[in-house]
Amino acid sequence: MPSEAPAIPPESGDTAERNIRFAFFLNLAFTVAEFAGGFVFGSLAITADALHDLGDSFSLGLAWFFEHIARRGPTALFSYGYRRFSLAAAFVNGVVLLIGASLVLRAAIPRLLDPVMPDARGMLLFALVGILVNGVAAVRLKGGRTLNEQMVAWHLVEDLLGWAAILFLSLALMVWEVPVLDPVVSILITLIVLVNVVKSMRRTVVIFLQGVPPSLPLRGVEEHLLRVPGISGIHDLHLWSLDGEHHILTAHVVIPAGSSAEESMAVKCRVRDAATSLGISHATIEMEQAGEACGLEECTGGICGDGRDPAAEGP
Repeated sequence: MPSEAPAIPPESGDTAERNIRFAFFLNLAFTVAEFAGGFVFGSLAITADALHDLGDSFSLGLAWFFEHIARRGPTALFSYGYRRFSLAAAFVNGVVLLIGASLVLRAAIPRLLDPVMPDARGMLLFALVGILVNGVAAVRLKGGRTLNEQMVAWHLVEDLLGWAAILFLSLALMVWEVPVLDPVVSILITLIVLVNVVKSMRRTVVIFLQGVPPSLPLRGVEEHLLRVPGISGIHDLHLWSLDGEHHILTAHVVIPAGSSAEESMAVKCRVRDAATSLGISHATIEMEQAGEACGLEECTGGICGDGRDPAAEGP
């Protein structure tokens, strides 16, 4: 039977799940209120934003579901556990944000030439409520550690900026009749959100493709491990991340020829401790003695010599 023990201590996972769940229910309740407000005030703008928030509610629900799954332990199918489901949610939410931003731009750009005067009083009322709702949720997710939390936070920031803009717009439109301000501000906010979402999605894609975490440059990690007493060299060093928070390392560590089993075990423990000090949560270390047949093509003649990895040297 596969193990069902939690893959991670669940302080971090519990907090992330609670925060996302809170944001989901808050956003869903406000979405229902927006549909009602759009009907009462006869405002297409509020109804359109309600549709946008309905999409956000879907994304938040998906993020909550995946965050819950991500806390499961290793199984026969997913030997590292389910941490990457959180990453999948971050990617899906990024796609939703990109689609939503594209729809906003598609609607806003034509209005630059043919602006429509919105209901300023209705906008003011819902802007105040929208700022309160999204502000409370954003504070809960502030400083989230997982990419899933960070992507959800961008959903809330997008809405918070939008409602702040609607607040100022409604006040301005109650004094001056300049309807073109509505699409101009919408386009500016959307472009800001797009830039940050693209950056977050780039990080997500790099992790999906098992890229080296930006905070742990491969050469720097190698140099740090080479300072461990008793090591002659390191090669076949690989570093990647499960979800942007839990990092994985594998390496062949070379020790002097003739080292005893006790000495080899002591070096392995020191290497693992050094990896842990860098924030690496899972390290797989293969110990080899200098001159031992390695079986890797990058080792000269298949023999472990100075332990350097030519593939890591770059062109």
